[in-house]
Amino acid sequence: MQLAGKIKPSPYGPETISLNHGLHFTGGEPFLNYELLCKAVGIAHELKIPSTFVETNCYWCVNDELTRDKLQLLKERGLNGILISVNPFFLEYVPFERTERCIRISQGVFGENLMVYQLEYYRRFKELGIKDRVSIKDYLNLEKRGDFIKNVEFFWMGRAAYKLGRKLGKNFHQYPADYFFNKPCMPSFLRNWHNHFDNYGNYIPGYCGGISLGDCRNLDRLLIEGIRSEEYPVLNFLMDEDLGGLFQFAKDLGYRESQEGYFSKCHLCTDIRKHLVVKKDFEELNPKEFYLHLE
Repeated sequence: MQLAGKIKPSPYGPETISLNHGLHFTGGEPFLNYELLCKAVGIAHELKIPSTFVETNCYWCVNDELTRDKLQLLKERGLNGILISVNPFFLEYVPFERTERCIRISQGVFGENLMVYQLEYYRRFKELGIKDRVSIKDYLNLEKRGDFIKNVEFFWMGRAAYKLGRKLGKNFHQYPADYFFNKPCMPSFLRNWHNHFDNYGNYIPGYCGGISLGDCRNLDRLLIEGIRSEEYPVLNFLMDEDLGGLFQFAKDLGYRESQEGYFSKCHLCTDIRKHLVVKKDFEELNPKEFYLHLE
């Protein structure tokens, strides 16, 4: 991204920075506060925001009647569709029979606006005849595959790089920091699709928890004024795709490279930011709570 004077222009154009291209309700788990979810769906409907859908892990789908009633009410409030999360990490806590129930009933309520993510894990669980909860350890023994992330999307980011890394790290390669310096972010750090707003008001680029582009309640200001790079040094490096520069910046503030290496570029980036957030109050590293619970 090129500097425009001392101000970096907004990464999003006026035709894409607003909510006018769709909205999904995620979390955490949105159904933990069902009343608030219904209210949010109603507001989105009143504002005529298209393509609204909710993501859920189906923990709440304890019987058919409750599941159908909650989904039907959301549809009546204006919700267009649903995304049902299926993966081994939720399987540890949510009986698969609840996931199957939600999928079956959602087909009747939302029709073709039902999404299953990830479909490959759903196929595997069905193939294995799973109905209840299964721990990660037991699932890996059940599956008997060489690579449990084969044919699926899997991002080594956030707590996964630390907590899951301790459990499964021996099965994956780790690399020195400079291995990732010239590799692009996957998906792209700056993009005009699938970005998030958290409950603290932070405008989050993509899936990059702990990074804020600004206040989501004041998007017009972000669009007009852009991002002052001298005020947000961490964003400056990330927007220029200069992870090597961010690494050196952090080293100058006492950061030490991990001797074990890193699973991904996201892992390295998160580890650097985890160090920086305790060294100085970087406004772009928010919410601070994100960094308190990584390990």
